[in-house]
Amino acid sequence: MNLWKKLLLGLALAVNIVGAQAATGGIAWDKAPGKTTDQASLQNGAKIFVNYCLSCHSANFMRYNRLRDIGLTDQQIKDNLLFTSDKVGDMMKSAIDPAQAKAWFGANPPDLTLVARSRAGANGSGADYLYTLLRSYYRDGLKPTGWNNLAFPNIGMPHPLWQLQGERKPVFETREEHGHEVHAFTGRWEQVTPGAMSPQQYDAAVGDLVNFLQWMGEPAQNSRISIGVWVLLFLLVFTFLAWRLNAAYWKDVK
Repeated sequence: MNLWKKLLLGLALAVNIVGAQAATGGIAWDKAPGKTTDQASLQNGAKIFVNYCLSCHSANFMRYNRLRDIGLTDQQIKDNLLFTSDKVGDMMKSAIDPAQAKAWFGANPPDLTLVARSRAGANGSGADYLYTLLRSYYRDGLKPTGWNNLAFPNIGMPHPLWQLQGERKPVFETREEHGHEVHAFTGRWEQVTPGAMSPQQYDAAVGDLVNFLQWMGEPAQNSRISIGVWVLLFLLVFTFLAWRLNAAYWKDVK
């Protein structure tokens, strides 16, 4: 086998692997809002995280007082985000007992500090994955938790925000692929029972939660990007000055 055939074979194998990985990830991921500079969105996302996620999932690499960076004061953190026994300087730890969590869900719920950074894949960013996941739950009586998810088939976690979203069911269509009938998701959902929020409000709330999870994975990202822009502008101005200085220095040299 010559070199070109080896390269083509390797390329085909890589494409198959990527395709298989994408297929096992469920449906295509929707684009997350990605508004990590919107403080109102981040503050609402922090409130949703504490009220609906922190009971099972921890954020052991994030302290409550770091939420000052998204515009909250210590008093606001104490009044709205802390449990009775917690302090502003504490880590964001879950209240669930790990042994009970393993008995209920089959595994201890993972820490979410870096979840938005660790879940990136062929379908998009980690934020895209989380945004799609939290909007793709449906009732499944065959599962121990009573829930399933199109973005993560056979997920062990029940729907944490079902009271806000209500119950929905995906709409499938039957079509033929390679001589076999398959049930394919049409991209549409039917509302079975209403939630406390409208679909538009729920999508906005999930976007806020995902924004917070994305910010939490790298709180200094916005500052780093801002500094990077100023550095590039400085280098651009310095390059222009150096170019003109060089031209002035050599103008009389023949």
